[in-house]
Amino acid sequence: MDKIAINLDGTGKRIGVVLSRFNSDIGDGLLKACHAELLKLGVAAKDIRIATVAGALETPLTLQHMAMSEQYDALIALGAIVRGETYHFEVVANESARGVTEVQFNTGIPVANAILTTESNAQAVERMDVKGAEAAQVAIEMSNLVSVL
Repeated sequence: MDKIAINLDGTGKRIGVVLSRFNSDIGDGLLKACHAELLKLGVAAKDIRIATVAGALETPLTLQHMAMSEQYDALIALGAIVRGETYHFEVVANESARGVTEVQFNTGIPVANAILTTESNAQAVERMDVKGAEAAQVAIEMSNLVSVL
């Protein structure tokens, strides 16, 4: 059996991050955890580029442009969609997730999706450190995996 090992070595990797400014306290927490983990995994600070967008619906287009630039080994989407009193939550959550997934399929560039969808700000705050770090790990792991397939 030929099993490909998990590889979390970020040395030499170029990572693009798209950060939604909506729910900025949560986004900033996600970014802090993600950035720290990328550095821990060996990604050089100079090889991390962060683009900010107004909200989660603007994220996929920015990811698409970054992916098409051929400057990045992997991309990361960060943000938070917190349920409100209207149906808008479902629209934003579903469409942003669909768009992020399409970027991967259209370009072959891995995208770690850490756009949180939560019932409350408290739930988002509870998750931001772990999910930010996990997004960094997923980006590096997937970049390494697709490079050997």
